[in-house]
Amino acid sequence: MNTIKKFKPYKGLVWMFYVNSRAIIERINIEAIEVVIQRRTKADSSFQFELPGGRIEPFESLIQALIREVKEETGLDVYEIEGTETRIDTSGINPEFEVECLRPFSAYQTINGPIDSVGYYFRCKASGDLLEAGDETIDIQWIDIKEMNKLFMENPLDFSDVDRAGIMYYLNYQGF
Repeated sequence: MNTIKKFKPYKGLVWMFYVNSRAIIERINIEAIEVVIQRRTKADSSFQFELPGGRIEPFESLIQALIREVKEETGLDVYEIEGTETRIDTSGINPEFEVECLRPFSAYQTINGPIDSVGYYFRCKASGDLLEAGDETIDIQWIDIKEMNKLFMENPLDFSDVDRAGIMYYLNYQGF
């Protein structure tokens, strides 16, 4: 079941809102930082590069969604997530209404376009072997962030609409 909230039509339109959890999976390889990128195979994706991640399920935590999405799309098992050390929840206070708070690496919100969504990026580490093809993903690969920056600078439209700002934010964080 997708996390889609439908609201009353406005001038005949139905507004849908998505919440996403996205991964910046890092590793150090011969003194270079690499991250996982992939291409989405959905018909509406134009096979652009993207970061692993996707919509959270109803009442699924951001971290649970991150771990699930990374496994489904890449085959990797997340074992470390930056920000989880800040996690606080209200478990045990009111079992009928629980909330958690934690610090993601960054957050995004679409401000124009066909889909309204917010999402949270988490820097993380994962182990295992990459799949040849995952859940609607292909060309799953580790890429040196210098090479990713070069590809991004040459043609930012080769990267997914949703991840473009997140990748720019990450590359800026890394000093590019």
